[in-house]
Amino acid sequence: MDFPVSIRTEKLPNTPPHVNVYYPLVYNLENQQAQQAINRAIITLLNKLLVEQNYYEPSLVELLANFEIKNNQRGILSLNLIVYSFTGGAHGMTIVKSLTFDTKTGKQYSLKELFKPNSNYVDKLSTIIDRDIIKWQVDLLEPFKSIRPDQDFYIADTSLVVYFQLYEITPYYWGFPYFPIPILDVKDIIQPNAPLDTMMAFT
Repeated sequence: MDFPVSIRTEKLPNTPPHVNVYYPLVYNLENQQAQQAINRAIITLLNKLLVEQNYYEPSLVELLANFEIKNNQRGILSLNLIVYSFTGGAHGMTIVKSLTFDTKTGKQYSLKELFKPNSNYVDKLSTIIDRDIIKWQVDLLEPFKSIRPDQDFYIADTSLVVYFQLYEITPYYWGFPYFPIPILDVKDIIQPNAPLDTMMAFT
């Protein structure tokens, strides 16, 4: 039986008063190599986001980084890193990026790796999202064509959640457009023994 992994919250030390950076690390994994791989991936992505969000720039007014655990069960860990920064102007900017791991091996999964090779997953997911855009009357900057092959995603229980950054397809006021897709809706193209297959066993 795969129990949830232990996660602790770390705070980046020695930051200015207007900067608070919180991030997760896993610990007590039986497979220490997996633990190191997961934590290294988290730190690497966090550092990339801090650079993108002007952490080192003198113009930085405020920065807050935190995280959300979206799935921590059945050997699959999926989490979001969220970094907000403000450098002046009308409003600040937030970036959300996600990581999905097999906690037994430490392998990080891309969107493509969730699906069978040559499964045309981009078209399948795009069709589902386009339908939801129409149904929910989502305001778009321009007509929706397709997701990127490496579109942002996370896993939440028995759903694959595909999402877009601010301004990627919608105006700022719309926030982050999230599209939860039940795993059963894409069961015919799921890669065996990959995270969606693991989670689908419990649908």
